[in-house]
Amino acid sequence: MSELTDLPGVGATTAEKLTESGLGTKMSIAVSSPSEISDVAGISEKVARKLIQNARESLKLGFEVASEFAKRREVVKKISIGCKAFDDVLDGGFESGCISEVHGQFGCGKTQLSHLAVVRALLEKPENKAIFIDTENTFRDDRIKDFAAANGLEAEDVMSRIFVSRAYNSDHQMLLVDEIERMLQKDNSYRIVVVDSLTSHFRSEFIGRGTLANRQQKLNKHMHQLLKIADLYNMVVIVTNQVMSTPAMSYGDPTKPIGGHIVGHNSTFRIYFRPGKGGSTFFKLIDSPNLPQGEGNFNITRGGFEDV
Repeated sequence: MSELTDLPGVGATTAEKLTESGLGTKMSIAVSSPSEISDVAGISEKVARKLIQNARESLKLGFEVASEFAKRREVVKKISIGCKAFDDVLDGGFESGCISEVHGQFGCGKTQLSHLAVVRALLEKPENKAIFIDTENTFRDDRIKDFAAANGLEAEDVMSRIFVSRAYNSDHQMLLVDEIERMLQKDNSYRIVVVDSLTSHFRSEFIGRGTLANRQQKLNKHMHQLLKIADLYNMVVIVTNQVMSTPAMSYGDPTKPIGGHIVGHNSTFRIYFRPGKGGSTFFKLIDSPNLPQGEGNFNITRGGFEDV
């Protein structure tokens, strides 16, 4: 709270309101909209706009030479899943500071990956913690314990460092992300956020073409929430996504991920899963800002993902 009261015009009461709403740092103020600050703090948009300007000036936000900007990449961390074929395609694993989306049909391993990534995130340091948002009732403690044992971790210790919440609708799902930001402001030992799955509630609540624009607008806001957390707190954010079939296609794979361009543009890395030969899972990196497209296969075992 003291950080905010350094800003001109912010008293203890306003700072408390902002902090309770997940806007307890100058950076979170600087990247918020005037309407958001106005609603939360109960001030006019004109005053909110001035507050945002003061926060940006105090942080010296603006342009800088590319060589200095590139130094921020030095703090990027990666979470390996322990499968060489998969980790090699991602150049070491899932990257922090961005959203990685994994999509594919049911039963192809997306939820298994979610559980494995959470456990692997806890391997690095004994104080690391993880957050799992469950939208489809898929979180299973026995799978976490399997992966923990395979990675030499105590099951009970791992379970005590994973924070799980079941989201019952899209509004609840978005409120949970607000709660995550409040958690991160108090404790910076959280390493990863997993949402399994991203679009399930949005898909079920917005039915028909007439609701598509509203759905996409709401989904866009949700993904910006996640991207903000990933960037400000250097978090690894992994979201799984459902797919739909396009019967009009006469050749090639008829499946495509839900969410269209909104999910595509907000995801830095996009990975596709589908059943492979001999009971394996085929994966393909289909979008990345710096890595070439790559693909491979892995087997899902009790202890994790293994090279074919």
